[in-house]
Amino acid sequence: MIWIIIVLAVLVVIAVVLVLLYNNLVRLRNRVDNAWAQVEVQLKRRWDLIPNLVETVKGYASHERETFEAVTAARANAQQARTPADTASAEGILGAALGRLFAVAEAYPELQADENFRQLQTELAETENRVAVARQVYNDSVLTYNNAIQTFPGLVIAGPFGFSIREFFEVEEEAQREVPVVDF
Repeated sequence: MIWIIIVLAVLVVIAVVLVLLYNNLVRLRNRVDNAWAQVEVQLKRRWDLIPNLVETVKGYASHERETFEAVTAARANAQQARTPADTASAEGILGAALGRLFAVAEAYPELQADENFRQLQTELAETENRVAVARQVYNDSVLTYNNAIQTFPGLVIAGPFGFSIREFFEVEEEAQREVPVVDF
């Protein structure tokens, strides 16, 4: 009789531990999803600023059509990216295109003096900072989640219940690692 009680107690403890581990993995996965949603919110803010910035520059430098088209195409590609790796790549290309747009803007002193242009530049700089923070929070959440599913005892629970490794938001190309030059 005592052996039955001991076996039942051990089974109950194992069941409780499994439930706690599973719930922890669910919380960590949800934290990663939330962090990615925050990255997307900040990227959308950035994407929403870009058309206004392009239109402002167009008013002063209408003959720079290739630059405007490159920024517009890069923005569209960034909006279509779905995975962190695709988004990082598209955002790198967008950053380079914005760098070229700002280089064009530097050639027009009257544009540099335009209050709307300066306000858009300030908002874009603030948004870039927000994107950087959101990326860091996302990558930290991914690190915590990946560690939980790759180490014991989470490793035992992760596979059978469909928890898989998430990818970091990393810049893959060396040229994208360089900070775009934005001269205010």
